[in-house]
Amino acid sequence: MIVEKVPAARVLPAGRQVASLAILGDSTAVGLGDPLPTGGWRGFGPLLMAALGASGEVRYRNLSVLGARMADLRRQQLPGALVAKPDVAVILAGMNDTLRSDFDPVALREDLDATVSALQAIGAVVLTTRYHDHGQVFWLPGPLRRALCHRVEQLNGAVDQVVAQRGALCLDLHVTPGAYDSAAWSVDRLHPSELGHRLLACGFAELLTGVGIAVPYPVDLACGGGRQLTAAHHIGWLVFRGTPWLIRRGRDLIPYAAAIMAQDLLGRLRQQLVS
Repeated sequence: MIVEKVPAARVLPAGRQVASLAILGDSTAVGLGDPLPTGGWRGFGPLLMAALGASGEVRYRNLSVLGARMADLRRQQLPGALVAKPDVAVILAGMNDTLRSDFDPVALREDLDATVSALQAIGAVVLTTRYHDHGQVFWLPGPLRRALCHRVEQLNGAVDQVVAQRGALCLDLHVTPGAYDSAAWSVDRLHPSELGHRLLACGFAELLTGVGIAVPYPVDLACGGGRQLTAAHHIGWLVFRGTPWLIRRGRDLIPYAAAIMAQDLLGRLRQQLVS
C-alpha cells in the first residue's frame, strides 16, 4: 500500500502511530446530524481519522447502522471489525436500547463486554461512551423524562462496569465541554450537529493522546465541509420525522414511566403510614 508522507514541516508527537480505525454503533456513529453537501453523512469518524494521520495513512471502516442496539454490534458489526483488525475501535451505542420496552441492562452489559474484549484480543485500543442527561437537551413530559433518565443511568452503569473490568477508554459526555450547548445538537436534539460531532472526535482524540497514541492533526472545532441547514430543513424534520419518532418511542417508554410513577406513589403512601 502506498502511504502519503506527512509534510516535512510537521513534527509528529512521540507515540504509537495508528494505521486503522473502526467505528461500531448506531445512527450517531453513522454520522446523523452532520450531512455532507453531496448527500450522506460525515460524523465524528472521518474527523477522528483525519486527526490520526494524513490522507491515505489510516484505513477506515465504519460498520455502524441506523437504529442499532448493543446486541446488533456484537452479532452483526463485530465480525467485520475483527476482519478489519483496527488499531483503534470506537463503540457508540446503547441509547436505542434505553428507548425500547424490552430494555435489559444486564444483557446490554454482556453484549458490550463481549464486543470490547474481542476487539482488545486482536490488539485494538477500544473507546466507548457514557451518556449525558438528555432532559437537558430536549423536552419530554416529566414521567417520560424520569423514565429515560433512570434507563440512561442503568446504561451508564453497564458501561462503567465494562470499562473498569476491561480497561477501555471512555468519553463521558456529561462532563465533556460544550456537550450541553444547543449548537452542539441537531434539530432533533438526539443527534449531534456538525459541531457536536467535532466535539466527539476531539474528545476521543484526547483520550487516545492520554494513552500515548499519536494524534498529529488535532480536531478543528471550527465547522466546515458540511451542508448548511435552513429553517425549512428543521421544520420538515420536525413534522415528518421528529414528531412521529417521539410518538413511537413514547409508546415504548409510557408503561415503564407509569411503573415508576406507581412506585413513587407507593413509597409516599408507606411514608405517610409510618409517620
